Amino acid sequence: MKAGRLVPDELVNQQVEERLGQPDCRDGVILDGYPRTVPQAEVLLGIMERFHFRPGVVHLVVDAGRIVRRLSGRRQCPVCGTLYSIKTHPPKVSGICDLDGAVLVTREDDQESVIRERLQQYDLQTRPLLDFFQKAGLPMIETQGASKAPEEIMATICEALMAAGLIPVAAA
Repeated sequence: MKAGRLVPDELVNQQVEERLGQPDCRDGVILDGYPRTVPQAEVLLGIMERFHFRPGVVHLVVDAGRIVRRLSGRRQCPVCGTLYSIKTHPPKVSGICDLDGAVLVTREDDQESVIRERLQQYDLQTRPLLDFFQKAGLPMIETQGASKAPEEIMATICEALMAAGLIPVAAA
């Protein structure tokens, strides 16, 4: 990880399996950022079957340009770590942390070229997961991830999960 490489699949898969075996996971889990590759997804489906989980996939669709604008507009305080957005959550004084007065910085991973490279890697490595899960017959829930309020997105996802029988229908 320190060298910027991915943790080996075997280790990640083992950690996920151990975690999913914990008592607090019995009623279900939400995984974000795993699996990242088709081989990880193949292992995950086996783990899910062993633990009697009924998996489903939620795919938040967000325009790449919007992602670049949002992430490249982030600023961080190098002292306290507070994050700002120059558009949606700017500091009171431009470029200065509200909490300690430090000059805000743009993190290396928030540079536009780095963001675009990450998006390209997503398309090459992670995007095939959607095809894999679809071919595996998993319920696929796709919704816009940036054009609605978070509460609307959550309501859409919950309704779709209920319709797919993956979570209990909310009490009326």
